[in-house]
Amino acid sequence: MANQSFLPVIPVATPEFKSGFIAIIGRPNVGKSTLMNHLVGQKIAITSPVAQTTRNRLRGILTTPQAQIIFVDTPGIHKPHHELGKVLVQNAVSAINNADVVLFVVDASSDCGGGDRYIAEILQKSQTPVVLGLNKTDLQGETREKLNESYQEICQENWQMINFSAVTGEGLESLQQELINKLDYGPYYYPPDLVTDQPERFIIGELIREQILLFTKEEIPHSVAVTVEKMEEGEKLTKIYAAINVERNSQKSIMIGHKGSMLKQIGSASRQQMQKLLSGKVYLELFVKVEPKWRQSRLRLAEFGYQVVDD
Repeated sequence: MANQSFLPVIPVATPEFKSGFIAIIGRPNVGKSTLMNHLVGQKIAITSPVAQTTRNRLRGILTTPQAQIIFVDTPGIHKPHHELGKVLVQNAVSAINNADVVLFVVDASSDCGGGDRYIAEILQKSQTPVVLGLNKTDLQGETREKLNESYQEICQENWQMINFSAVTGEGLESLQQELINKLDYGPYYYPPDLVTDQPERFIIGELIREQILLFTKEEIPHSVAVTVEKMEEGEKLTKIYAAINVERNSQKSIMIGHKGSMLKQIGSASRQQMQKLLSGKVYLELFVKVEPKWRQSRLRLAEFGYQVVDD
């Protein structure tokens, strides 16, 4: 029998303790992942200037003396152009109805747009409480009042509107308290020291994909999927073998680069991030595979971990 003392301990909550699931919803590239990383105090979601970076619904866990908040970081809601896009949007929309509270994040450094109004219409049909989060207020400057007014138009009477910056931390304390206020009393769902429910392999694959997005930029924006094929953990070194899947031979050439230069850059930057995550030395081996039209195939999407989530 396993030694029970090594199992994580989930405390018994007091009657005043609050808990629940908060879906972070918004258009692509409004700062949802940056916000969740800041709130949980650790990098668990990848960030990139490229839109539609988040693909899976990733859970981040924040435990305070008052509450345990489980943030669900969702893919940006957008008009899908392929099967992958349809799956991502379906998952984001389904998260709305399964959450206790929705945090609708917008880029408040620019005026409210059609994409924001589209999401607002979806949320109006839901019974889930909503907090409208105006992110990037550090970039508003003297136009803050005018920009805020444009979002006031989509803000419903029962929504709370809060300004904040996921980068500087301005307003996050107020945002966090408002989210706690909207939660019901409840139990601990996870041990207090846990910051995500995703396995290390998932986070490692995402760290590699982040570096691919940063280094290749628009050349291979969303045609890539990363799979961690093997992971060997030793006392002093963790060996990781991962496949980078692209759709065309031309993309494979870009990914490898002249004499392997691009792949070396991606590998080196990814390894540095992994060593922070794993708190130790990492040996990383990357190889590139061509999987034609994988984004159009439900079978390939499932193999790469992109499935419609109903729960």
